[in-house]
Amino acid sequence: MYSTIRVRPASRASHASGRRSARSLAALALAGAAAAAVLTGCSTQDAICGGGEYPVLHVGSSGSACQPDGEEPPKGYARYPEDKVPEHVDDKWDKYWSDHTLDSDGKIIKLKDGQ
Repeated sequence: MYSTIRVRPASRASHASGRRSARSLAALALAGAAAAAVLTGCSTQDAICGGGEYPVLHVGSSGSACQPDGEEPPKGYARYPEDKVPEHVDDKWDKYWSDHTLDSDGKIIKLKDGQ
């Protein structure tokens, strides 16, 4: 009356090749994501300011803040010189401005220790 259907277990070879295929696909996906990050200029560093903001420097000290785009810096703050704007935490210009600042005339000066 009833017929019996026998299912054969998959061989070890097919399990092993399936695992290799899954690992290959995962490695390929990871390599693709890394390449996309490099090609698009994506950075893993934290940005100095969020979207819609730009960094400003506290005149006479190493302090800084973020100012909304389109607004002038508040009193006591100035825009960074155009070619020396920090973009990411610990980038070249972020490190530079940790011991440099602008004086009240807009001239770059080196800070004394502890300022």
